[in-house]
Formats: sequence, structure tokens, C-alpha cells
Amino acid sequence: MTIPLDERMMIEQFWQERQRGRYFPPAWFGRLTLDQAYRIQLGLIDRRCAAGERQIGWKVGLTAPAIQQQFGFHEPVFGCVLDSKPSGHVFAPADLITPGFENELCMRLGADLTGSVSLEEARQAVAAVHPSLEIIETRGPFTEQIALAMADNAQQKTVILGEPVPLPDNRAAIEARVSINGQVVATGRGDAVLGDPLNSIVWLARKLGDYGRRLRVGDIVMTGSFTRQFPIAPGDDIETVFSGVGAVKTAMSC
Repeated sequence: MTIPLDERMMIEQFWQERQRGRYFPPAWFGRLTLDQAYRIQLGLIDRRCAAGERQIGWKVGLTAPAIQQQFGFHEPVFGCVLDSKPSGHVFAPADLITPGFENELCMRLGADLTGSVSLEEARQAVAAVHPSLEIIETRGPFTEQIALAMADNAQQKTVILGEPVPLPDNRAAIEARVSINGQVVATGRGDAVLGDPLNSIVWLARKLGDYGRRLRVGDIVMTGSFTRQFPIAPGDDIETVFSGVGAVKTAMSC
């Protein structure tokens, strides 16, 4: 697919800014459409993969009312996943930029999906489900500059994956219990995620088709948080237990 000249120029400018550690270039504040932002995001991911990284899947964000209200944006968004770590991974404070986490089911695909797909087609394509945490970084003024945040890959840093299990029948009834340092700070249900976390896959397959992309066998898909997003501070121990699915943990050292 040929990239138009002006799009190539934008990707190049954002790439150069990224090399300087500027993830939200001030010169672009308030200037991008969401469509342009996604095209820049995908162009930057292509460059990162050409430089040695590897895309392993996708994220769908801003799916639950609690997190939409938190950030004042009321439609799903997507980003690319280039890294995962096992449950129990401990971060050093220097590893992350203004970090936070979200509590999600991560679907691993056993078949390709593209364009308009049904909920049943999405269900049949899922090979396994992981209890998971998305680790995000706030690398700029996310709420004020949503389009720039999408160009910067929608806050994505990495994902923490628990042990895989078969896809549960009643995803909407799954409860997530979120604990920080042994204290329960939130609970949420699967129906907060577009009514059923599988709807995130339906939405993503269609949305990616607009950009000439598709979901492929082996991809992981982070389907969206059951609760609002929480910050991570040095010394935090984090655990989320998903009923009928399993637990996932991470921590940050002091």
C-alpha cells in the first residue's frame, strides 16, 4: 500500500521527535484528526518493527464507562502491543514513564479475522484467554490531546499475562477484583467492556480493515479494562483476580 507524501512526512516528523524523547510534539497540539493519528501510529509501529521490535498483537482501550468518564472520551480506541511479560514481573521505577495499569482479559487468536465479523465468528477465533494487566505510560497530556496519544500508541508499554484458560461462556458475568498492596480498590464486570469483551474483537477487526490491517492467528488482543485506570508507584504490589479465569500480578520495586 502506497503511503501519501503528506502522511509520510508526518510519520517522519513524529519519528524524529520520538528519537528525541518527545512523544507528544508540542507543534502538533490540537492539529491531528483521529484518523491521521492512527495512520501515524501504524507508521511508527512499522518503523519500530523494522528496527528490531516485533508486534505481537493489539489493544482496544476506552471500552468501559468508568474509564471513558475518567478520560472524557466516549468511543473505543486501538493501539499495538509489542511486548509482554509473565505474571509476577517486577518493574524498577526507571523502567516506566509515569506508569499505570488496567485490568483486562487478553484473547489469543487461533484464526485470522478481518473486516466485518460477527460475535460468533470472534468467539470461534479465540484459542485461549489470559487474565492480564495492561501497563501504560502517560508520556504527555493524554486527556487534553487524545489524538496525539493515539499517535503515540495509546499509552501502551507492555502487558502482563497470567496463565491461559479456555474462553468462558459467560464473559459478561466475570468479575475482576483489583488489589493494590493487599487492599481491594475496585471491582468490575465483563459486561462493562462493550457488553461482552468479545465485542472489542468485533470492533477491532472492522476498524483495522479501514487501515488495511487484519487480525492474524497468534495475535493477542487486550480487550479493554473492567475498571478505571490506576497509577503505579514504587513499592506497589498489584493483583487482579478474574472469577473463573485466574489471577495476574505485577509489582514495582522501591
